[in-house]
Amino acid sequence: MKRSLLLSTWPELPLLLAGTALIAATYGLVRLAFGLFLPDVRADTGLGAAGAGQVAAGASLAYCAGALVGLAADRHARALVVAGTTTAGVGALATALAPGTGVLAAATVLASTGAGLASPALVAVVRRRVPRERQDAAQAVVNAGTGPGLVAAGLVALAVGSWRTGFAVSALVTALAGGAVLLLDRGPELAPEPDPRPAPSPSRLVGPLVRPVVAAVLLGAASGAVWTHGRSVLVEAGAGATSSVLAWVALGAGGTATLLTATAVGRRGPRRAWVATASAMGAATVVVGVSPQRPVLAALACAVFGWGFVAATSALIAWAGQVVPDRAGAGAALLFVALVAGQALGAAGAGAVAEAAGWAVAFTGAAATALVAAAAAAGAPRQPAGADSSPSAPDRTSTGPAGSASTASRSGHGAQAGRGRRTASARAVTAASRAASASGSARSRR
Repeated sequence: MKRSLLLSTWPELPLLLAGTALIAATYGLVRLAFGLFLPDVRADTGLGAAGAGQVAAGASLAYCAGALVGLAADRHARALVVAGTTTAGVGALATALAPGTGVLAAATVLASTGAGLASPALVAVVRRRVPRERQDAAQAVVNAGTGPGLVAAGLVALAVGSWRTGFAVSALVTALAGGAVLLLDRGPELAPEPDPRPAPSPSRLVGPLVRPVVAAVLLGAASGAVWTHGRSVLVEAGAGATSSVLAWVALGAGGTATLLTATAVGRRGPRRAWVATASAMGAATVVVGVSPQRPVLAALACAVFGWGFVAATSALIAWAGQVVPDRAGAGAALLFVALVAGQALGAAGAGAVAEAAGWAVAFTGAAATALVAAAAAAGAPRQPAGADSSPSAPDRTSTGPAGSASTASRSGHGAQAGRGRRTASARAVTAASRAASASGSARSRR
């Protein structure tokens, strides 16, 4: 009876659950699983820390390319779902079967492209299948996949014990999730809402976002150390397979916990929330790098890092909505690409520094970068001079974990329609935090 009532109220719920599973697979089980399985990959293939960082950097850049393609082709949602599922699934399977580091690197880069393609695809699917009054909640349901996907990846690693089998399982789950989305994405489409506004000039979009872009690149660079090398540091410090994987599970649980803190973080406004969450990431990063031999402390630090990263990406989304309210979605998309591009720099840089000076130095440098990213928000204007405060149609462009920017833009639009800026910022961060609780990327959207 309850199930029947739920489906009558939310007839699109099966599709949303399939979309959530696809995000969980492409992000948690494929793209971010490289860092989870990296110690075993290095032991079997001889891949060094610097080489691993370069592979992760290539994967991050491939994600950016996929996200940009997805944004440009978001009217072809089904084709993007097919492309995202295929690249992530085939890449994960090729990783599992890779005979050497060359094929492994190429397969990892290909697999990461899938997450970048899947996010805008699912935003478009939700937009055309879900009535407008339920779209915010629907996007949040789909976004919720990233955190549980990280947890699921850790549980798969504990269950199968082999990185090759783990990636093969990830490929299978990705194929099933993508197939379910295509099967359920049927029926009449909702009529799109007209947007009479002309496209903004690049200078109008990019100019006010210079400071947030710099902050996003810095935070992405800071996060690359933990996302790529975090478990490797724990294993090299003597942590067993179980305790090091559980630390990864804690990372995913921390990201999911942002759902519980969304209201409190939202009250701070995007700039103050950014400073607090980026600082928390920095503190957690230095603990992982300096005290990896203390597994309980390291696991707690991973949980704080996961929370800080996802909450920071939420604040980043709301920051975009504050400075470019008429194109908040496009602004957030740009910031997510900057975030993941920063991850490419951070992953490669941390690996190179670690080979030269050790993990403690590499992670301390990453932590310092996070603090510089936090400081980038200091003195940032609340709203660009001359910003139009009149109501405007919502901007639904998105990248990162599906729909994050879309949700934030609607929050920003409502704020501009007459609410006070502080209240609007809080609501924007709250909505975005719920929506982005899956990320990275930064989203996120790790």
